[in-house]
Amino acid sequence: MLKALALPACKALVACALGAALALPGQARAPVELAVVQPIPLAELPAQGRATYALILAGGPFRYEKDGTVFGNRERLLPAARRGYYREYTVPTPGVRHRGARRIVCGGPPRLPEACYYSGDHYASFRVIAP
Repeated sequence: MLKALALPACKALVACALGAALALPGQARAPVELAVVQPIPLAELPAQGRATYALILAGGPFRYEKDGTVFGNRERLLPAARRGYYREYTVPTPGVRHRGARRIVCGGPPRLPEACYYSGDHYASFRVIAP
């Protein structure tokens, strides 16, 4: 019963972690492959996110050494892809002396990404960026 209530909230092409977690004993759990909820328009990203996105398309220069390095998708929240497909970039957080928790992860060629995702919580969740 709980699973049936949770599934209508799921979006197309988006795995519903809630539905998988609420599976009743003896029922198969739905695979949780994606946790990308809804798109975020580029205009709704924080100003630092829009600036980082522009730098990604321009090929840099990037402020942090880790920017542009391979993102392993160990959390498996993004669509499955071959190793090296995803790259991560820091979205600076005002008032923070370290890299902070905000990131953009892009898949595909570095200057021509096929898709980019925004995480404001250090990879706990992602939203696909709609340019």
